[in-house]
Amino acid sequence: MAEQKYRIGIGYDIHPTAADRDLVIGGVKIDYEKGLLGHSDADVLVHAIIDALLGAVAFDDIGTLFPDTDDRFKGADSVLLLKSVANKVQAEGYWINNIDANIIAEAPKMMPYIPQMKAILASELGLADTDISIKAKTKEGLDAVGKGLAIEAQAIVMLEKISD
Repeated sequence: MAEQKYRIGIGYDIHPTAADRDLVIGGVKIDYEKGLLGHSDADVLVHAIIDALLGAVAFDDIGTLFPDTDDRFKGADSVLLLKSVANKVQAEGYWINNIDANIIAEAPKMMPYIPQMKAILASELGLADTDISIKAKTKEGLDAVGKGLAIEAQAIVMLEKISD
């Protein structure tokens, strides 16, 4: 990888909603009638952040690193996967400068959970809460997300080269 002072990555994830699954977003278990379907805990926010981190250092995506064909990741806590990826980023000589993310869902309302999400992510990544922005958006009833059939997330990260 060519050495650069700053690197930026973008991530995206979407999972369908499903009965009989926990809804975990940003490491927070949210009390809701449906969860998200996926091989791991299907935490769309954390998955988007993982892909943004991987993209920033030009690594393969989350599906390559943690394939859904590998039983080691069945039901995995995505925050632990995030920590693993953050360690890989640091091993490349970068630290996370900031994270900006969107959660897109019609329901449940995400705003009450965002402070806890930020606290969990900041703690796991060694960041201040002020280094993480998480916004809640809706699709105004449009498409699968707007009809409550899925939840998606987007994330952008900026990495900075660690001084020697």
